[in-house]
Order: sequence, then structure tokens, then C-alpha cells
Amino acid sequence: MNPIQLVDLRTQYLKIKDEVDAAVLNVMESTAFINGPEVQSFASELSTYLNVKHVIPCANGTDALQIALMAIGAKPGDEILTPSFTYIATAEVIALLQLTPVFVEVDTNTFTIDIDDAKAKITSKTKAIIPVHLYGQCANMDEVMALASKADIYVIEDTAQAIGSDFTSKTGKKQKAGCIGHIGTTSFFPSKNLGCYGDGGAMMTNDDDLANQLKMIANHGQRIKYHHDIIGCNSRLDSIQAAVLRIKLKHLEEYTKARNEAATFYNDAFKEIEEITTPFIAAYSNHGYHQYTIKLTGVNRDEMQSYLNENGVPANIYYPVPVHLQKGYTEYGSKAGDMPKTEGLTSQVLSLPMHTELSKEQLEYIVEHVIRFIKG
Repeated sequence: MNPIQLVDLRTQYLKIKDEVDAAVLNVMESTAFINGPEVQSFASELSTYLNVKHVIPCANGTDALQIALMAIGAKPGDEILTPSFTYIATAEVIALLQLTPVFVEVDTNTFTIDIDDAKAKITSKTKAIIPVHLYGQCANMDEVMALASKADIYVIEDTAQAIGSDFTSKTGKKQKAGCIGHIGTTSFFPSKNLGCYGDGGAMMTNDDDLANQLKMIANHGQRIKYHHDIIGCNSRLDSIQAAVLRIKLKHLEEYTKARNEAATFYNDAFKEIEEITTPFIAAYSNHGYHQYTIKLTGVNRDEMQSYLNENGVPANIYYPVPVHLQKGYTEYGSKAGDMPKTEGLTSQVLSLPMHTELSKEQLEYIVEHVIRFIKG
């Protein structure tokens, strides 16, 4: 059996090596390294796949969030609602822009934003809400959009972990994650479901005016070269990464299918293990399984992680410390005990290997050692 990886990018690459190598060499020969044809083609192809009007590539997912907040005109003092159970980038950009992050609980089943807690934390200063589609499953966007409409605030979707996932509204309308709110953002970090071989990101919107703002901000605030109408930044997806992404986009549905097959194997193996709660699938969303994250009850999670790692099963904790308790965010007034749902999850969750190249032999080995630790 080959060594088990938390994410096996090498084996995935080898399967598409000829396509990727040819695409990269084509960029090298063209020397169109910045904003070249590959970037424009990728944006168009991703727009078609997502069925969204505009895709604006940028340098990374963190930049995508920052540019989105700049595009809606957020100013120092404005409050932005965001889950505390998320990767730090979601809150980081809020703080960097001197906005005020307002941390919100998550639903303990879906790990996505708790709409009741969000409602309770809206004030006259609230400018936007950032629902995070965590681990690959959509937040309840019907509830998010209804709340935003009532409060007259923007919705910026953090889709870094859920590119390609579908949300089905209560009306039956199906839309891709990141294409429902005013702006969607995503990351193409190598480990993402659609990942490049470096850094990359994008913003999505159906709003022409917001699209123009996003494009200008990402390009030094200019629409016409050397004419800087607004203050912007420099955030570009380079042509080599776009070339890689064009190849991988063609395989995204295949990759999602492989992840779901691995998740089904895990689910079937753990269904009788009362100490394990397998990922909950909401009626309104499918799952891209960026992570396969279980909740543990009556088990020492940290000891289990150590045992698995020592036995060749890389297991990780996403995330061991919620954002509202991170040292760098103490100025925003949260303390231990303020968010019991989120704080409880940080001691329960454990993510098992999940990627497109897991073999049956590897899955059996992982399951065997998970159960062996629990049962003794």
C-alpha cells in the first residue's frame, strides 16, 4: 500500500501530467505571463461552469475577500458578521480594512453560520454578512439572503472550500455555491477541490457594477491604464496557474465524484460506531467534501489524532481554536464561553484523509485504525 496522504497532489498530477505540462509549456512559449489568454479563457470557462455572469480572477482567496469588502464600500467602523468557526482569512481581511468583525455561532450539524445568532447580532452598523461554506457544504443561503434583504446588507460568500457545490433553494432553484450572494469568493490553493500549483483566487458576481468595481480594485484602481479612479491593489492570477486550472476544471466533476465515493465508504464503515458522528448533509445542499470531518463523543480527540498519525493515517483538526479566541482578535471583546457551540466543536472535530486518489486499500486501513482506537 502506498503511504496515505492527507491530500495527494502528486498522484493527481501524474494522471493529468501530459495535459498540464503541455499547457504550462504553451504559456512559457507565449511569454504571456500576466493577464494573458489563459487567464481570460479560464475566467470565461469558470463563469460558464458556475452559471454566473462575471468571474474576476485574483492572486489568492484572501485577496478575493478583501477586494470584495472594498468593492461594497465598507468603511472603518462598519461591522461584518462572520462565523468564528472558520479559517482565519475570513476575519483577517475584516480587521486589515479596519472594519469590525462580529463573530457568529455555527450550526453544530452543518458547521455553517447559525442564522438565529446572526439575526441577534445585526446592528445599524452592520454592512455585510460572510457565510462560509465550510468543508464543502453550502450554508443555508435562503435564510442568509432573507436576513440580508431585511437588514439591507451585503452578502459575500466564502466559497474557498465549496467550489462546485450546489445549493437548492426552497423554490427548487439550483445554484452553485458562490453565485447566490452579491459577491462570491474562492481560493485555488493547491489543496482545494479546484486547486492550482501555487496561489490563486477569484470573485464571482452577477452584478455588473460590482464586477466593474472588483476588476478595478484588483488592478490598482484603474479601468484605463495609468488612470487610477479609485484606490486599489495589485492582485492577479498568473497565466501559468490559469493554464493549470483550465485543465483541472475539466476534471472537477470527476474529482467531486471520487471524494463522494470516499465519503460514502467512511459513512458506511462508521454508521454503527456511536462515538462517531459522520458529516451531516443538509436537504438544501450537496457536499464537495473538501474535508471529511467527523465529530467525536466520549473519545479523547487529541489522543486519537496522535494515534492515527503514529500509524500512518494523517488526521488534522480544522480548526482547534475559534477565531474569536485567537490572541490577535482579543480587542474585539470576545471571551471563552461566549460561543459554546463553536467552542464545543473545536474539541470534537477531526478530519480524516480526503482527496481524489484514495484507494480502497487505504480507506480500509484508515477505517480499521479509527475503529481500533475507539474500541480498544
